[in-house]
Amino acid sequence: MKSYIVLAISIIGEIFATSMLKLSEGFTVLSPSIGVIIGYGLSFYFLSLCLKTISLSLAYAIWSGAGTALTALIGVILWGEVFTTLKILGILLIIGGVVVLNSSRNKEIEKEPIEESI
Repeated sequence: MKSYIVLAISIIGEIFATSMLKLSEGFTVLSPSIGVIIGYGLSFYFLSLCLKTISLSLAYAIWSGAGTALTALIGVILWGEVFTTLKILGILLIIGGVVVLNSSRNKEIEKEPIEESI
């Protein structure tokens, strides 16, 4: 459970950094540009910590999927971007992909051979 909290912190850092990226206006505004560096630095640091116990494929799928979906919502809320049916469908497909990856991971664990002691 602690690994998923660390992953959530990583996702928050990524969302913050991406939001600052828009505000940085191509790295021409100093404060948001620094926010990008700090946000992505923290995001990758916490992502690396969660990879100690969560598989790479699952952690990255959750990280990138949640980041994409939440960033799309932030775009709609903060910058008035249009929330189309295709965007909603895309976000649902991302969430569905994460669910499929997670369920396939659980099946792999069930099928792992049990090592016999000699």
